[in-house]
Amino acid sequence: MSDNPLQRLDALELVKLGKSAITVGGLGAGIVIVIAALLAARLAAAGLRRLRARAADNASSLYIVEKLTTYGLVLVGLLAGLSTMGIDLTSLTVFAGAVGVGVGLGLQGVIKDFASGVSLVFERLIAVGDFVELSNGARGVVHEIGPRATRIRTNDATDVIVPNSVLVNDQVVNWTLRNTTRRIRVPFVTAFGVDKERVREAVLKAARSVPFTSADDAVRRTQVWLVGYGDHALKFELIVWPTVEAVRRPAAIFAAYTWAIDDALREAGIEIPYPQRDVRLRGLFGEEGEDARAALRLEPRAARKGRGKAAAHVSQNDAAEELGREDPDEAPPPSRTPPP
Repeated sequence: MSDNPLQRLDALELVKLGKSAITVGGLGAGIVIVIAALLAARLAAAGLRRLRARAADNASSLYIVEKLTTYGLVLVGLLAGLSTMGIDLTSLTVFAGAVGVGVGLGLQGVIKDFASGVSLVFERLIAVGDFVELSNGARGVVHEIGPRATRIRTNDATDVIVPNSVLVNDQVVNWTLRNTTRRIRVPFVTAFGVDKERVREAVLKAARSVPFTSADDAVRRTQVWLVGYGDHALKFELIVWPTVEAVRRPAAIFAAYTWAIDDALREAGIEIPYPQRDVRLRGLFGEEGEDARAALRLEPRAARKGRGKAAAHVSQNDAAEELGREDPDEAPPPSRTPPP
């Protein structure tokens, strides 16, 4: 045995696991290897992240490479560190199995999210850079798919942290899957009796003047549909295909098209209806009909009575006079309406 204190400290046994013994030197070397693996994983992830930012076309593929490289370096570092410590990994098989069962029962939610994250990375149905809409209505761009959760950045610059299992098990709308655009519908109304062709021409012109409207082709065309009748208006919808970049801003899209439609309808002189309701006043302060309306205007009772008597002889009820004749063949009685 060496008399060197450092060598004696290095060979000092801390724990004995079966035939393997963990020494101070082995423990220190193992920790150094694990730390080096973590630093290498972080540097590799940072480099691949910068490369992914410059390569927009292959961003999703580079994201998969980044995750595989990071996870691989960490795993190799842990195994190498344990081996350097002097632990026989084969002797830990039974122990690791028992521990794995316990950890699996206690952390089944975390393991489920991790497995879901691996599925998301490889299936690529939801990738970094996609604009998605969750079942609860939250919408945003996928910025990161982590081991346990996915970070989604909304258009209001708010980060939404979603467990990976939610994205796998729940319904998710991917508005930019495979980098293709989607059709949207912008509702608007006009008054009854308008010229529908004028409405169509004005709204189509307005939609095509918006800079992020895709050009018409054989499949995707900008259209105007009459979709129903409302209580006070005709219901229309503008059917339009915005560009992929604009699809990521749905609220701004609807606001921009609605603004353009309103300007076009006003410029064309097409009436935009407002909700209205007719109210008939039958009685007020003991008065009815025209007297009630006059009472609402605070007219004196004498003026109302005088005007009411004059109004009683304004119209002539021919049917009532006809029913007053006993013999239909006799001449009708002279009109009782005084001359003007």
